[in-house]
Amino acid sequence: MSELKRVTVIGAGLAGSEAAWQIASQGVPVTLYEMRPATKTPAHHTNNFAELVCSNSLRANGLTNAVGVLKEEMRRMNSLILDCADRNAVPAGGALAVDRDGFSGDVTRMLKEHPLIDVRTEEVKEIPKDGIVVIATGPLTAPELSAQIQQLLGQEYFYFYDAAAPIVEKDSIDMSKVYLASRYDKGEAAYLNCPMTEEEFDRFYDALITAETAALKEFEKEQYFEGCMPIEVMASRGKQTVLFGPMKPVGLMNPHTGKLPHAVVQLRQDNAAGTLYNLVGFQTHLKWGEQKRVLSLIPGLENAEFVRYGVMHRNTFINSPKLLQPTYQTLIRDTLFFAGQMTGVEGYVESAASGLIAGLNAGRLARGLEPLVLPADTTLGSMAQYITTADFKHFQPMNANFGLFPPLEKRMRSKKDKNDAIANRALSQLARFKAEQLGYPAEPEAAEPEPVSD
Repeated sequence: MSELKRVTVIGAGLAGSEAAWQIASQGVPVTLYEMRPATKTPAHHTNNFAELVCSNSLRANGLTNAVGVLKEEMRRMNSLILDCADRNAVPAGGALAVDRDGFSGDVTRMLKEHPLIDVRTEEVKEIPKDGIVVIATGPLTAPELSAQIQQLLGQEYFYFYDAAAPIVEKDSIDMSKVYLASRYDKGEAAYLNCPMTEEEFDRFYDALITAETAALKEFEKEQYFEGCMPIEVMASRGKQTVLFGPMKPVGLMNPHTGKLPHAVVQLRQDNAAGTLYNLVGFQTHLKWGEQKRVLSLIPGLENAEFVRYGVMHRNTFINSPKLLQPTYQTLIRDTLFFAGQMTGVEGYVESAASGLIAGLNAGRLARGLEPLVLPADTTLGSMAQYITTADFKHFQPMNANFGLFPPLEKRMRSKKDKNDAIANRALSQLARFKAEQLGYPAEPEAAEPEPVSD
């Protein structure tokens, strides 16, 4: 048997790490480039692969949510990222949150120990002209490579800002003022809740909207993706925006008073030891001194010790509807793939999922096989279809959601039944795809909810 072609993966974030693993799992040798720590970025704090630079939550874990279905699909496709996430999970109610250092450490170790993966710590400044290449350099692509990508693709990047939330030490939280609960008592009580009266909220809100933000560098105009919008930008839209957003009190009855608070700030466990908590939905670009001043107005955080203040950085993404195939290959060169957030998928899990498909197909190409398009009624396939068929004039990043799926043939009694049916169909279609295209044994199909009778 002739030696298989070596594949180059540029970037060891969530997408690049997953892509390299999927390629090597097919017996194909990989050269994985990661510029850190030789070249730093303004958002990363460690030298590990797949570092989570925003929240430590991978969002919903159940099949009632599209991203939960996506996780299950990835598990069934032998995802490295989901394997490491499940092993490093921390309590988070119905969500999958991880000990961020344990998680990224596991990903790094498994990639470095794989006999077919050659890890190189250096910055790639030019796109290799020959061979199969996966570019997964993420929203913080280094300037020289970014210019190369722009030149190759013949168009400008879109861009938006992304912001990370502060993290506090649990021991510095005044536990007499907070309470442990999950919204509507769903799942285990995994969040610390800081309740506010209307007077406390008004004082906090006024301080927040008048606080000074850090200076931005070389940014032309502000574009935020709604899923990671700075709290001060959200607040600038009015009180109701935050009261119906990250500070909504519904489903979080205060056991100290027996009443529903006017507003709530939720804290989520950030590491396995339970010593660190992040402020849920409080991504911010306020100056660090201002963060300390404003966030100390939150009941329970008056004397909080911040182990990391919020930071903000630029995210860039390509115009995928004009540039990519649903296999994550570029239209201009079949041997060049893109993966991760720069393709316009939004979110940790979605980024890793795009790396899974790009890696699957790059490995197949190296083996002399045709790349595969996953069924559109799987979450993996629905995202690939969306980013390659959306209106290129108004293309924006997209999370996994049930709205991306083709409609069901039958009308269901309720939204829950509809989502259950979509989830069951997705997993059945993935099983069929694996059996027919990848040679996996056939799996029994799940029963769908009963449709509405005519």
